[in-house]
Amino acid sequence: MRSVLPIFLLASVLTPALAQDTAGGPTDEKAKKSYTKGLDDLKTHNALFALDEFKKADKQDGGHCRACQKQMIKYGMELGEWKTAEQAVEEMIADTKEPKDVAIAHYQFAVLLIAEGKDKHKQEIFSRAHEEAVKALTAYANFPEANYVDGTALAYLGQDDAAKAKFEEFAKAKPAEDPTRQRAIRFINRPELVRAKMAPPFGVTTMDGRKISMDDLQGKVVLLDFWATWCAPCREALPHIRNVAKKFKDEPLVILSVSLDGNEQQWKDFIGKNEMTWLQYRDGGFTGPVSRLFSVTAIPHTFTIDADGVLQEEHIGDASIEGKLKKLIVRARELQAPQSSVAK
Repeated sequence: MRSVLPIFLLASVLTPALAQDTAGGPTDEKAKKSYTKGLDDLKTHNALFALDEFKKADKQDGGHCRACQKQMIKYGMELGEWKTAEQAVEEMIADTKEPKDVAIAHYQFAVLLIAEGKDKHKQEIFSRAHEEAVKALTAYANFPEANYVDGTALAYLGQDDAAKAKFEEFAKAKPAEDPTRQRAIRFINRPELVRAKMAPPFGVTTMDGRKISMDDLQGKVVLLDFWATWCAPCREALPHIRNVAKKFKDEPLVILSVSLDGNEQQWKDFIGKNEMTWLQYRDGGFTGPVSRLFSVTAIPHTFTIDADGVLQEEHIGDASIEGKLKKLIVRARELQAPQSSVAK
């Protein structure tokens, strides 16, 4: 079963800013109609039909429709239509001339292949991803994101030392507060985590002004709770979350409630009135950055993450989570014990 988390996660957290792509839609009249039909299908949530229209438009435009190709890559990855996505990125590479644009195109191919490799569990696909990342760096050496993607491919190939070197290059080029840099440092120390189902890296500023990131919380169990004041099931689940917060108050557990509220004052008033004393962050809606990273489309929606940052459980709606939390907290304590001994 395909994960609810976006399979194109690397693309969403590592967006290269090497070039400005201003390419529009198709130029052929028939292709324009097909492309518009595809956009209409997306509005009615018919992604599979939309993908077919984008493929048709690209073909009608002679394989030169950059906008069509972008859609083919995006929805090809989402739907697991790997041949369609590969065709699009290969056409993109063939049409690209400037070194920076060439680098981005090969980088996108590497991201695609890593997602495909995870889905199909085939080593040769990760080998191809490594080759594409190398091509990206050959075209434009100052490309930190390509180093990160190459490190990911190498880790999946079991070449952990080479992977560490790539993550080190990425970390050198990024500021300390960058959540993806923090993830890279984690992979340098433990490259085997690349092959785990890690929660995506992100950083937020909570309601009380505290800046935290997913990787700041390593060593602790994390419960992410997506909700909103306007959501009746969320309000019904609130006593459960409040009880969890009280029950595990002194344990290595962090609860972060991520609100989809648009009205900031209403959100703050609700939190104060309902004594929600744990960490609170307002993402602003289903299109908020954290909600998109976790592909949240319904609430309440919780994610339980272990002390290594690995996703363990996911629930839509209110659910009993105490049993799993207890087990993960025991493991978190075991991990903390050796550190305490060293400190003494």
